[in-house]
Amino acid sequence: MDLDELLKVRDRYDTEVRRGAEGPHVERAGRVVRISVPGWNGVVWSDLDEDTADAEIAAQVAHFGAGGQAPGGPVFEWKLYTHDRPADLADRLRAAGFVPEPAETLMVGRTADLAALPVEPPEGITLLRVTDEAGVDLMMAAHDRAFGVERPRIKEEVLAQLREDPESIEVVVAMAGEVPVSSARMEIRAGSDFAGLWGGGTDPDWRGRGIYRLLVAHRARIAAERGIPYLQVDASDDSRPILERLGFGVLGVTVPYIWQG
Repeated sequence: MDLDELLKVRDRYDTEVRRGAEGPHVERAGRVVRISVPGWNGVVWSDLDEDTADAEIAAQVAHFGAGGQAPGGPVFEWKLYTHDRPADLADRLRAAGFVPEPAETLMVGRTADLAALPVEPPEGITLLRVTDEAGVDLMMAAHDRAFGVERPRIKEEVLAQLREDPESIEVVVAMAGEVPVSSARMEIRAGSDFAGLWGGGTDPDWRGRGIYRLLVAHRARIAAERGIPYLQVDASDDSRPILERLGFGVLGVTVPYIWQG
């Protein structure tokens, strides 16, 4: 995608996914859109300028610090994108007590191109589609092998989606025999042009064999069947070069700013 197309796609992403977020946990308050689910609270979009930013930041701090948060504590995240305004919004968040976490690259690829990638499972690898708690346990085991940390909140969120809205999520685990060595998710919102790719971490002993690429293509084929034109990723520094080789383009950078009270 050239720069003009990327900018148009970014505008669509902001309109549909951020400003247009929908669901029982989404709230529009003042000049922001915020989401509260068990274990996570965040501002995902804002419409601010130099005159309104500080007051809106203070309003969100007051909201989440006064019991507006979902279960899981008073921590909340302001998900800042490089093209958000005002230009010094990051400085204003720091001044209000927010702490930045590592940046991620907002990337997007055409579903049709990614679905057509010529990939086959590496020798010894099969893919398992997750539909129940036993599958989610395998997903979490693969996640723990890949990242070396436990994230129980992810399990809770995935189980809730599979139970309450199974059409909104696809989960797949790469199995080496009976051992889960990689897992990945795709989140889908009805009517949106974008599906979000998450996970994809692989057991260190299985890296470099094409499993990550396989999981991207697998999810792209599902998205293509559902008529979704774009796939979006918040990419780590490790994932970005792989995704660029697969054909993803860069829309910008996103930084989670965390407030802990």
